[in-house]
Amino acid sequence: MFLLAWLWVAFMPLAFRDPEYPAWLAKERMLAACALGDTIVLGDSRAAVDLMPARLPGRVVNLAVGGGESIEAYAALRRALACPHPPRRIILSFGPAHFARPDLFWERSVAFGFVGPRGVARLGRVSARLGDPSIERLRLPPGEPARLRAALYAVRFPTLSFAPLIRGGVFLRWWENRARLRQVLAARGQYFFGTAPGSSAVAEDAALRRFRPLPVLDWYFRALLALARSRGVPVDFVAMPVNAATFRAVRPAVRRAFAAYLAHAAAGDPGFRVVGPVMPHWPDRYFGDGFSHLNPEGARRFSADFARLLGDGTREAAQRPRKTGRRFSMKDAVASR
Repeated sequence: MFLLAWLWVAFMPLAFRDPEYPAWLAKERMLAACALGDTIVLGDSRAAVDLMPARLPGRVVNLAVGGGESIEAYAALRRALACPHPPRRIILSFGPAHFARPDLFWERSVAFGFVGPRGVARLGRVSARLGDPSIERLRLPPGEPARLRAALYAVRFPTLSFAPLIRGGVFLRWWENRARLRQVLAARGQYFFGTAPGSSAVAEDAALRRFRPLPVLDWYFRALLALARSRGVPVDFVAMPVNAATFRAVRPAVRRAFAAYLAHAAAGDPGFRVVGPVMPHWPDRYFGDGFSHLNPEGARRFSADFARLLGDGTREAAQRPRKTGRRFSMKDAVASR
């Protein structure tokens, strides 16, 4: 019975994994096949939702993932740059909380196979050097080696999957997850979370009392920029919008510190540029849930405006904001003020 359970967990994860898994699997498959374009998007769930490659010029692939931080972006970029035809531009986007707080590293990044044992070993070395085990030891039992947990996830040891196996009814998510995998692949990596016709809920950004990046996340962010710089690939940081309710609730000191952090990184790296404000805000009606993910209408509008910016060349267009009569525009959401 144990062997049968192991075989099921190893070969049928779509049958029981939560609905986020097929989105990560789609990006894993695109990376494995080097099915990338001239531009890749790296970042967190807002970037995964808000930027629709089908509505952007050229060949764009969205590799941003839910809960993604600089560790996952670095892992994806290493693989993308190893492809025969690596990307020539990177759009990078994280909310401030994804620099300052650990998220779902073990439950998603490692459990889903996005960061493998080598990546965990690298994280261990970096964490030890910086004295910051906040990600490596996140929710691990005391005394359990991180490398052992990574190895068990890599071979899909069944006991680590019993909880999702039970939640997913052993096989009940197979059809839904298969359909979602096809949708995300067809959309070149873009997918939705909430799709409500508006949300005034305050997102996690407002819970930050101050902006102070975790040392390990800061290291991976700078390592990502150094890796791109070594290959001559420019990186544009573009903040995704939050709803008006969240913007009002975020402490001004957090926004200022976040902007200063990114400006400092850009000052020392000619290949890295921050395009536009670090916390643009749009009306609540364009958001689909309490995490400031755009709903389908909001994502279409954001992507359409961003497409014009990409068409002109992000870096050049950022210097000449567009005039528009609409209630919101990329002048507020992306282009420099």
